[in-house]
Amino acid sequence: MGSGLSAISCCQRRTEAEGPSCTEYQPLLADRERQAVATLVKLFENDTRISFYEGEPLRALTVLARSDVHHLQLSAATAFSEISEFDVRAVTREALAPILYLLQSMYADVQQGASSALGNLAGVSENKRLIVELGGLELLVRQMLSPSTDAQINSVGCITNLAADEENKLAIARSGALVPLVRLGRSRDMRVQRNATGALLNMTHRAELRQMLVAAGAVTVLGELLQAKDEETLYYAITALSNIAVDSDGRDALWKAQAGLVAELLHIMQTRKIKVQAQVALTLRNLASDARYQLAIVQHGGLDALLPLLQSSYTALVVSAAACLRNLSIHADNEDPIICAGLLPELMDLVPQADQPELQCHAIATIRNLAANNGSDKQAFLDAGLFDRFQMTLEVKGVQPQVLCELAAAFSVFALNDQLWRPIVELGICRLLVQLLRCGHMDTEYNTCLALGSLVGKGHPEAAEELMRFWPRGLRKALLQALTLPEYAASNVRPGALWVIMALLNSRPTVVRKTLRSDAPILTAIESIGGSRVSSSSTCTSASWGLLPSIFGASTKPEDPDESTLNADNETAVVDDGFAPEVQRMHSLARQIVALVQDSD
Repeated sequence: MGSGLSAISCCQRRTEAEGPSCTEYQPLLADRERQAVATLVKLFENDTRISFYEGEPLRALTVLARSDVHHLQLSAATAFSEISEFDVRAVTREALAPILYLLQSMYADVQQGASSALGNLAGVSENKRLIVELGGLELLVRQMLSPSTDAQINSVGCITNLAADEENKLAIARSGALVPLVRLGRSRDMRVQRNATGALLNMTHRAELRQMLVAAGAVTVLGELLQAKDEETLYYAITALSNIAVDSDGRDALWKAQAGLVAELLHIMQTRKIKVQAQVALTLRNLASDARYQLAIVQHGGLDALLPLLQSSYTALVVSAAACLRNLSIHADNEDPIICAGLLPELMDLVPQADQPELQCHAIATIRNLAANNGSDKQAFLDAGLFDRFQMTLEVKGVQPQVLCELAAAFSVFALNDQLWRPIVELGICRLLVQLLRCGHMDTEYNTCLALGSLVGKGHPEAAEELMRFWPRGLRKALLQALTLPEYAASNVRPGALWVIMALLNSRPTVVRKTLRSDAPILTAIESIGGSRVSSSSTCTSASWGLLPSIFGASTKPEDPDESTLNADNETAVVDDGFAPEVQRMHSLARQIVALVQDSD
């Protein structure tokens, strides 16, 4: 508070020794201003713990702020700036009003003090919205256009803080702030550049704002900032690019405007600090939502750059690298390069790491994607210990539901592969899958139904025989539970259970038909599904039906949504005559099963 008090003191009555200018100076101070100065000096002398955001101190500072005298305005601005350095809290409209008034001063040093105070107070969520509500944005945008570097630093820093509040983002975009922010991203002053890049980053968390940023030219400037020497500025720029890459339109803009983006990111990933390396990998992961980037990253040596990250002792690096590989593995042309780069054993080692469920999910999904190409040789998977790792993970107690879901989805792919289905039967993994059918997690149970149905649906008699061994040892109970779930809870599990039963019927018709004929509860449940009419509110997603092999279409290689992005909701199935076609197909499947069971030998 030293300089604030000094500024106030300089406006006090001069002594006779100070010369004739004293009589010229005194009339400039109105009575209210002199009283305000006296009040503040007295408060400073008597109590150093006073609050300047309320009561008599605030009223005195407000008088100084609204004065026409430069020194008094500067005193108030300096006081607010210094107070807000150590006393940051939610304040009232009355406390913000004089600061916003000072921001409109004709004096640059007063504006800088006011914008500094506003930036400090904008770190509190309640203040963020109040500043915008009181018209602070327009004043800050005007400050950004100032030729003064200090004014730019303070105003952009304040907008960065305001943009951290979700409700403020659209108001900031509509205030005309985006173009000045983009321009200041090219500032020669590192502090201005860093604040501007941070503000741009805060504006990339909503799809509509990302589009507005692209239109304002942010993609080009953010690409240029990949050359920034300041580590924080570089990190902000990379993260902003990562968020822009969430949308297909954003990836299109990046592809057109930044031809060397992938090469530049890979170079940064190999030369910078861990925090930046991890963010680069996540940016590449988002870019790899597009097939063209999936290929480009591999072609530019991305696999060699990701391998050391997978082997790192820092979890953040390993997770980001695994996430990137998850998307790269979607493209069939990347399967051989990933395996040849020696990444498969590294991924296998990540599968059993129960203390890192996110890492497990990325590793399992990547292996599943790589295994989805049935035409390639899968010996490398077996040599890398695929089933040892997966079986070990399944047998651990307390595995996270999302990991179990990924494991079940992976087995649904393995079951369709000519080289990978047999170990599932021979290693006793069917027992573990049957147990998963009653885990209580709908998506996992559905994926497990796909795995078991696919295993039997391939037509291998030993698979059906192995599964029927577990009919009285948990399989029947699990299927009955799925078939008798209430409509609102059945989701995809009920069609999955029907698919398993149909696959068993097709593989071992006589044995299964006899078993079902003597099982009244199971048969009754299937008949109930086949004869019921379900409203469209209980539809299954079209994507789920598309995964049912043989009966509802061939299984296709799944694309993984980026977990850090906004996931699009599954589209509601088209309703036909008041009922979803998918549900009608489920009813049809149930009726087919009943007909097969009742058919005479």
